[in-house]
Amino acid sequence: MRFLKIPLLYIWRAWFYILMFTTIILMLPFLLILTSDEKYYPTFWKMVRAWSFLLIYGMGFRLKIDCEQEIKRDQSYMFIANHASLIDPWVMIVLSKNPIVFVGKKELVKIPIFGFFYRKVVIMVDRSSEKSRKNVYERAKKRLKNGTSIAIFPEGLVPTENVVLGDFKNGAFSLSIEHQIPIVPQIYYDCKRLFSWDFKKGGLGTFRIKQTKFIETKGLTSEDIPTLREEAFDIVYNELVKDEKYMKDTNRPDNDKEHYSPL
Repeated sequence: MRFLKIPLLYIWRAWFYILMFTTIILMLPFLLILTSDEKYYPTFWKMVRAWSFLLIYGMGFRLKIDCEQEIKRDQSYMFIANHASLIDPWVMIVLSKNPIVFVGKKELVKIPIFGFFYRKVVIMVDRSSEKSRKNVYERAKKRLKNGTSIAIFPEGLVPTENVVLGDFKNGAFSLSIEHQIPIVPQIYYDCKRLFSWDFKKGGLGTFRIKQTKFIETKGLTSEDIPTLREEAFDIVYNELVKDEKYMKDTNRPDNDKEHYSPL
């Protein structure tokens, strides 16, 4: 049976890229206009959000969302989540009616077609450059208006599949304090299991997502970054380890490396 499953998985994975690039080409005239000026960003966001729904449901996924606290339309936030799948950013986009600007890796700008628009709507950072990291603060300040929020995957990369949750970097927390905006932790329980970077695993299913109570940053200073980072890490980590499906996948037999826990 396995000799049939693997080819079907590769075909299914290929469908994701076909769906993504085909829809980008179809939207191209509108995207060129909507990325020409920042004033169009709210309209651009609505299009990207509809596109994200199409990608997720077009791949045969469904969403089950548990929100302990709802976001307000006229307020800015810092969205964070565990990062284990290519589809994570699209999930985050679907969850927010408020426009979000992502802080992302500079390397993704090299992807054909996708990279052109990525350059225009993402605050790019070269993590090896201190100047680039500092420039993020100024660019974020310009974008945080009219309810626009920032999103960062604080692990900074997609950890190997035997890792429950990678160490959090300081960026999301220093930005949150700098702009005095609440942190919104989100937990993605199933993205790694159903659509990880391993093309030999995955399948149709439901993405269970939890949005926890927000972490307030008003009155905090840069001295509070380590404590804030640890608090956010604990919230996400403790949710993940309580989930049997997530832990079963993380500790499956072919993940024979040493189990990771930063606690």
